[in-house]
Amino acid sequence: MRPLLAGLLLALATGVTFADGPGDNVPDNVRPVPPKGSDIPAEAAKELKAGLTELQTAIDGAKKAIAGKKHLEVLLPDVLIYEKAVRWGLEFNELYVDDKSKRNDVPTAKALLKKGMERAKELAEGKPSWTTAKGLVVRGYRSKIDGSVQPYGLVIPDDYDDKKPTRLDVWWHGRYENNLELSFIAERQRSRGEFSQPGVITVHPFGRFSNANKFAGEIDTFEVIDHVKKCYKIDDKRIVARGFSMGGAACWQYATHFPTYFVAAAPGAGFAETKEFLGNFQNEKVKPEWWEQKLWRMYDATEYAGNLSNIPTIAYSGENDRQKQAADIMTKYAKAAGVEFPHVIGKGAGHNYTNDAKKEINKFIDEAAGKVVPEHRKEIKFTTYTLRYNKCGRVTVLGLEKHWSQGKIELSREGSIYNITTSGISRFEIEPEDIYTYEMIVNGQSVVARKRRVLDETKRHKVRMSYSTETNKWELERDPPKELIKTPGLQGPIDDAFMDSFLMVSPTGKAMNEKLGTWVDTEMKHANKHWRQQFRGYAPIKKDTEITDDDIKNNNLILWGDAKSNAILAKIKDKLPLMDTFGDTTIPAMIYPNPLNPSKYVVLNSGFTYREYDYLNNARQVSKLPDYAVIDVTTPANSRYPGKIVRAGFFDELWKLQKNDGKE
Repeated sequence: MRPLLAGLLLALATGVTFADGPGDNVPDNVRPVPPKGSDIPAEAAKELKAGLTELQTAIDGAKKAIAGKKHLEVLLPDVLIYEKAVRWGLEFNELYVDDKSKRNDVPTAKALLKKGMERAKELAEGKPSWTTAKGLVVRGYRSKIDGSVQPYGLVIPDDYDDKKPTRLDVWWHGRYENNLELSFIAERQRSRGEFSQPGVITVHPFGRFSNANKFAGEIDTFEVIDHVKKCYKIDDKRIVARGFSMGGAACWQYATHFPTYFVAAAPGAGFAETKEFLGNFQNEKVKPEWWEQKLWRMYDATEYAGNLSNIPTIAYSGENDRQKQAADIMTKYAKAAGVEFPHVIGKGAGHNYTNDAKKEINKFIDEAAGKVVPEHRKEIKFTTYTLRYNKCGRVTVLGLEKHWSQGKIELSREGSIYNITTSGISRFEIEPEDIYTYEMIVNGQSVVARKRRVLDETKRHKVRMSYSTETNKWELERDPPKELIKTPGLQGPIDDAFMDSFLMVSPTGKAMNEKLGTWVDTEMKHANKHWRQQFRGYAPIKKDTEITDDDIKNNNLILWGDAKSNAILAKIKDKLPLMDTFGDTTIPAMIYPNPLNPSKYVVLNSGFTYREYDYLNNARQVSKLPDYAVIDVTTPANSRYPGKIVRAGFFDELWKLQKNDGKE
């Protein structure tokens, strides 16, 4: 039985769905995600706890045995993923037993404990066999975001040669609300997945559970790829994007947002945007706020559809699959942008592939991945709405005229002449092919020409340009702007702070008043609890009195409380906007460059911004708050918001408040 079909039958049998029904679009109907686990027999639980203790002891022994041996120490996550999978299953009631679906996590957990013991022993002896194994291999890495260990699966072909650069196919999995670490690892140890080919390494990211590979789930893929590159000989120019259902949605997202990172893309089913999918397709019952609609442009692939001109793409849908809607709407938006791609329809199929379709898709991908992609493309067309997504080939967008409005840049090269047209962009950078002779013409204006040799021929040359509002001309930028501006990685919204290393900072002082103090305590606990549940790691946390210079240097700081209760906030309050919105019943949630380290963020009083209601449908798992919001703490938090939002908006490109909060 194919894994997809088996998963579907499991979902139907247990009442756990990988796609959402009409009932899930009613805010009052919020089931827990992940679902509550099953009652495990006391004797079985006792046996698992004993096995877990034994594994933990073996891991401690391995740590001592390999101490100081860096080439072995880096392999610890490959063992720790087994310990974490079983420990979390027991500790948080995340083990599932269901007779109808024949799922039983107890023997699965025992098997993982056994595999963990084998690896711990091999590591302690300095003989890790899994690093050179072929076939199905499960690996782990430690995330830069929160320090958690995260698993991923590999299919290493029998003909893999570690001296030869190898193509890497990334496969994003579908939505299963009870597919946690335990079941994910077990599946990756027994199944090669939908697509597995000779001469190709296939990697299966866990994606930090079921968030449609957004936010920390998005970063997971790149951390996984980087880890695979360290362990195997990967051809950087032949990384393929593939996925189905929720994974198909992820594939649309990565292909349109990172169009030259991948050599080809093959999305299947899924969803591609928010408005039509939730409104017309899923009968969404909630009217989004104006800022939420702007923030759809962060992940809506339709808004970036023109970027598919840079990446060969082939879509797939089952003929009778409701999620065919994704490929249909992407076809529509791409065509409007002048881009067309093949859309394979599985005859008579529902939410699954047909064998004929798989052959056609593989042929397309193999041909695309077999072509030599020039490092310097003669043509580039790139669209973005945020500096979070700012790179296409050798073109990097460094500034927008206004976030969440379209920024567009097109480049065509004839010999040493670069013709560039822009709209909505204020700064950009290009790496020219010929670093000795070139001319840059921007919107008809010759900005820079170069005809002299450089001394260091090995140094990559970059040309940076910015638009001057004083001269109304594009100019060569010799020095970076001195004023505070939105730049890549420092552009908001609040959720952006949780896509890199962050640290929760808890207050030790007494709040301005009891209402604010109670709200802060409740929301901080909520943020930490749900980070673990949804992004599968512990949110790093320290007291405000314990923050060091290294903490400030290396992390986005999530400050909870007010200037009276939080010592770090007290230090910077005079350099932050909206401090006057602290009141008897109101408190600001906000993201802003840290005055103590402007290369990092501070966030006030917020975790990631989507909540319980949004867990039920991956298309809703987008930012629910913009750069800032003022919250009435007398209104109880619910499944959508942390309280009543009395004001919300976006800072402008200089991190200043805008008229009407940027609504216009």
